[in-house]
Amino acid sequence: MSILHLSWKNILNKPLNLVLNLVLFALGVGLISLLLLVNVQLEDKFEKNFAGIDLVIGAKGSPLQLILSSLYHLDAPTGNMPVSEAKAFLNPKHPIFKSAIPLSLGDSHRGYRIVGTNTGLIDLYEAKFADGKLFEENMEVVVGATVAKNLNIKLGDEFKSSHGLIEDENLVHEDAAPFKVVGILEKTGSVIDQLIVTKTQSIWAVHDEHSHEAEESTEHDHNEAEHDHDHDEAGHEHEHEHDHDEVEHSEDLPLTSYEDKSITSLLVKFKGRNIQALNMARNINENTNFQAATPAIEINRLYTLLGVGEEALKAMALLIIFVSGLSIFISLFSSLRERKYELAVMRTLGARPGFLFQLIIFEGIIISVLGYFCGIALSHGSMVLLADFLEKSYRYDFSAAIFLKEEIYIFGGSLVIGIIAAIIPAFQASKTDIHATLADNKG
Repeated sequence: MSILHLSWKNILNKPLNLVLNLVLFALGVGLISLLLLVNVQLEDKFEKNFAGIDLVIGAKGSPLQLILSSLYHLDAPTGNMPVSEAKAFLNPKHPIFKSAIPLSLGDSHRGYRIVGTNTGLIDLYEAKFADGKLFEENMEVVVGATVAKNLNIKLGDEFKSSHGLIEDENLVHEDAAPFKVVGILEKTGSVIDQLIVTKTQSIWAVHDEHSHEAEESTEHDHNEAEHDHDHDEAGHEHEHEHDHDEVEHSEDLPLTSYEDKSITSLLVKFKGRNIQALNMARNINENTNFQAATPAIEINRLYTLLGVGEEALKAMALLIIFVSGLSIFISLFSSLRERKYELAVMRTLGARPGFLFQLIIFEGIIISVLGYFCGIALSHGSMVLLADFLEKSYRYDFSAAIFLKEEIYIFGGSLVIGIIAAIIPAFQASKTDIHATLADNKG
């Protein structure tokens, strides 16, 4: 019988102790592994969605909210920016800005955000087309891979947008023209997988039609003369057609031509890192009605806020692992009293002290290795449930099928804990006094 098999038999001799040790060890390892899985994937999401943006400009409010809503699409916008006041930032010949991608937010389809923008947003995330083409006309949309998969969207499908991000039939823009899907993007692993992208003018068209419909309904309720009412209605219809036509052909004109319109925010990349670029955020915040937020600063602030809770959980996990190591030590140490005669007999049969030392060490290693694999199974199983929750809540993809190099380090740490917990019992086992033990047993 091999020493490994003999150690396993000794462990199974006390199943309750084995279960207790495994549960404690698995909880500690599982918690640390789960924290690593979430943290690594979260940082990967933030890094991919960062996309080299130097500055986000929007309405005044919380800078973190501005970053989360415009760059990561995890929050509500802080407000809107009149194009008339943002014209300078939209200038393609701006001396500091390399690019400024406009975003118009606020609408969605079945919980997925619709973003009015230009082709720059697709280029920003280096997205490629799985099918179809880029939007060219108003009311044409390109959908991200996750949206297309989860909503079973195909080319040519049409839908109407809803106000906000809540799935509510009462918030659907029934009076507006439907959007038409003309393109589907390949999966990138970035936030654009979760978005429905269209032209800024399409968002304006939806809300202009909604506004005109409301005005038309109000005018209809006025008790005016039939002739005057017909004249006003005809005039309004002419005005509506004129405005609608203006938006329909807006692809031929820059956004700055529509000073009466609004956008939500701008994603800015600098041409270079000079003193003017570094002071741009402060100048905007102090001298305009807008706010400028630096993604790197705000995300680091968010990490700091989250880091407190993460460190507390890590400390708890380490404490659990320490307790589990102590439990293994107590279990092995206490079992020696019951096994003294057995170990003495083994010595009389030719077992050397080194063999008994290795026997107990292997018992500690086996318990720690089993606890490690139970913990890894627990963490990845929990990640399956957590990933489903995160996708439903935030539309972000997380995977349980990712195995990290840090988990190998955890395995090495588990072996060390098992060995340390078994060293003192193993040393005592190797020092078993054959004659005294057999004599006491006879007595």
